[in-house]
Amino acid sequence: MIFDETICSLGEGALWHPIRQSLFWFDINRHRLYEKKLGDETPTMWQFNEFVSAAGWIDENSLLIASETRLFQFHLATQKSDTITLLEADNPLTRSNDGRTDNHGGFWIGTMGKNAEKYSGVIYRYYQGELRRLFANITIANSICFAPDGNIAYFCDTVTHKIMKVRLDADGWVASAPMLHIDLRADNLNPDGSVVDSAGNLWNAQWGASRVACYNQAGDYIDEVKFEATQISCPAFGGADYNLLFATSATQDIDNPDIIYDGITYATPTDYKGQAEHQVKLG
Repeated sequence: MIFDETICSLGEGALWHPIRQSLFWFDINRHRLYEKKLGDETPTMWQFNEFVSAAGWIDENSLLIASETRLFQFHLATQKSDTITLLEADNPLTRSNDGRTDNHGGFWIGTMGKNAEKYSGVIYRYYQGELRRLFANITIANSICFAPDGNIAYFCDTVTHKIMKVRLDADGWVASAPMLHIDLRADNLNPDGSVVDSAGNLWNAQWGASRVACYNQAGDYIDEVKFEATQISCPAFGGADYNLLFATSATQDIDNPDIIYDGITYATPTDYKGQAEHQVKLG
């Protein structure tokens, strides 16, 4: 079903806030953040002066937002922003892309070239005041999400058509080399944003395939949710019982987008249950 009819050039960063009981998402290309509750007619919108792409929740009234130059705490009521750390601020060619908070309260964020320049992206983790590079030479960083027990992180470089996994240590830092988890090369599928449900299944938005596909803990395909939009970009579970699958979409890269379906945000009931997004811990 349609959750919100606002047409995004590049809808991304879907985040269900467990306290506010609302969905946040971004239109990266238009530098916008949206929030909407179930049943509301229109979303609240905040306009920024640079690319913004992903967020984690700090408390009921503020988010940690990733932009092209920094991570900052954004106070929703006052629109005040406090810089937490710079993020490739000295590189005008890159911007933030996909990100999510891990089980320890650390925030993972990937960057990419504004024109998807090859190998220009990096995946970082911000934790206890430190921004640490985890993986470099990435073209389009995506699919950052975590197993329910916090022992495994997933990520991808979209252009490789592979979703990877790494083991994490007791503090949530990377403790192994990346290992192949889901191989989409044979079907030429493009992995975009991902989220993990409470059973450990990974739900991956597949750019250009009009779907979010579900894979079990072994990396095997088990289900899918189809959408009318072509470019599905980022999923999130939400609602009171976490059984609603939200999905953002985009008109970017479509010559003649469908003005009814492309670029809007969806919400579909499922037989699965998501997990609440973890709280960002700044200190």
